[in-house]
Amino acid sequence: MSRHDNPPQSGNWLNRLAGITSFLGSEGSLEDNLNELAATAASMLHADFCSIMLLTAVSDECAELTLKLVAHHGPIADDAEKENVGPGQGIAGQVLESGKSILVEDIDTSPYAEHARRKDQPYRSLIASPIHLNGELIGVINITGNRFPRPFNIDDQNLLDIAALFIGKSIQVMQLQNVLNSRFAQMALAQQEQQALQQKFSANPAHNPDQLAKLLAKTFYRELTRAGLNSSQIISTATEIINQLNSSLSKHKKRMERQ
Repeated sequence: MSRHDNPPQSGNWLNRLAGITSFLGSEGSLEDNLNELAATAASMLHADFCSIMLLTAVSDECAELTLKLVAHHGPIADDAEKENVGPGQGIAGQVLESGKSILVEDIDTSPYAEHARRKDQPYRSLIASPIHLNGELIGVINITGNRFPRPFNIDDQNLLDIAALFIGKSIQVMQLQNVLNSRFAQMALAQQEQQALQQKFSANPAHNPDQLAKLLAKTFYRELTRAGLNSSQIISTATEIINQLNSSLSKHKKRMERQ
C-alpha cells in the first residue's frame, strides 16, 4: 500500500477488528498465533511494525515481572528480544506503570525522543496500548510505521485499545487450549471428573443407579455422535444393545428354570 493512499474512515472499525476477534477460537502454538496477532494488528492500523510484550519473570531466581518481547511483525532491533522492560522504562514501561495507552504523534518532539529506536526511518508516530486480562495488565502492544502521510490519531489509539482487549482474551484462550491439548492435563481433568462422579454417587446409600444409567446413556450417545454415526445408525446400535440384553435375560431365565 502506498504511503499516499487516503486513510480509512473510522466508521469501519468493526470490519478492521474482525481479524483480531477471529483469534478467540484459534488453534496452534502460542508463539505462532502471537506473531499472527501482531501481523493482524499492524494490518488493522495500516502500520509496518507491531510488537507484543508480555509480563514474565526475569529469571528462575528472580520473580520480578518485566515486559519481554514475545512476538513481532516487521524488523526489530538486535537487542529487543533480550531486553527486560520494567515499570517506567521507555514508552512500554510508561504504559506498564500507568496502565494507560500512549499516543505519540512525533517522537522527535515528544518527551520520549531518547527512546526512539528507528531514528534512520521516516516513521515518527507510534501507539502503545496495555493488554489486560480480567482486570490485570499482562502486557503491552506497540504499533509504529503508519503507511499514510499523517501521524496516528486518537481514533487509531482507541482502536488499538479495543483490539488489545481481544488480544488479552485470545492469549487466555490459546494458553488454555495448549494446556487442554496436553496428555497430562487430560489425565488430570479425567481424574478430577471421576472423583467428582464418585462423590456424587457415594453420597447416596443406593448409589443412585437410575441417575448413573442416564449419565452413561448420555455419554454413550455423545461418543456415538462424535464417531460420526447418524440417527439411524445410533438407533441400530441401541437396538443391538436391547437384543443383547434380551438374550442375556432369556439365558438367565432358563438357568433359573433348571434350578
